[in-house]
Amino acid sequence: MKKILIIAPHPDDEVLGCGGTIKKYSKKGDEVYLCIVTKGYTPDWSEKFLKERPKEIEKVNEILGIKKTYFLNFPTVKLDTIPQKELNDSILKIIKEIQPEVLYIPHQGDLNKDHRLVFEATLVAVRPTSGPVKRILSYETLSETEGGSLIKIFVPNVYEDITNTFNIKIEAMKKYRSEIREYPHPRSLEIIEALAKKRGSESGFKLAEAFILIREILI
Repeated sequence: MKKILIIAPHPDDEVLGCGGTIKKYSKKGDEVYLCIVTKGYTPDWSEKFLKERPKEIEKVNEILGIKKTYFLNFPTVKLDTIPQKELNDSILKIIKEIQPEVLYIPHQGDLNKDHRLVFEATLVAVRPTSGPVKRILSYETLSETEGGSLIKIFVPNVYEDITNTFNIKIEAMKKYRSEIREYPHPRSLEIIEALAKKRGSESGFKLAEAFILIREILI
């Protein structure tokens, strides 16, 4: 049994980036943990939205088989107002508690700055040591990863076959009702499927999720 940690700047990033992969882990009996870094606030988000969001997250966790979710509760799209050390230390605390072997983080070139700051903070937290983290991969997030391609393009070198778990990924995504848009928006169900097909065509699978391997330690 392995311990897996997914770090998501915002709720839904974990589903978009690796929902099918998460379900594969949980089906095998691995322990999957989720760390959601930020949360919404009024008046930018309604009281109704903020009240419903924890329920959505709980439903997603149940569908994907996530063992436990940690909330850091930093303000959404305001991570650049938080001292970097505070963010680094908060992520490090979660990693020390879980002791994961595999870590999934957002792409360093995503358009949303929260994503880039989480990427940097996590790498600070897992500087090469004799710790448990042996594999670090970054995932892509529709509308953020392709939107930030001029910052740093996402060039995957690891593919996960999600042919048998894609429908569960979609089921989970539907729980984040406020995040789903109409086609041809990047976060429409049609484009989520189109990306899975594209990544599948690159790797010989019907449907796939793609990642960049950041670091792997072989022992």
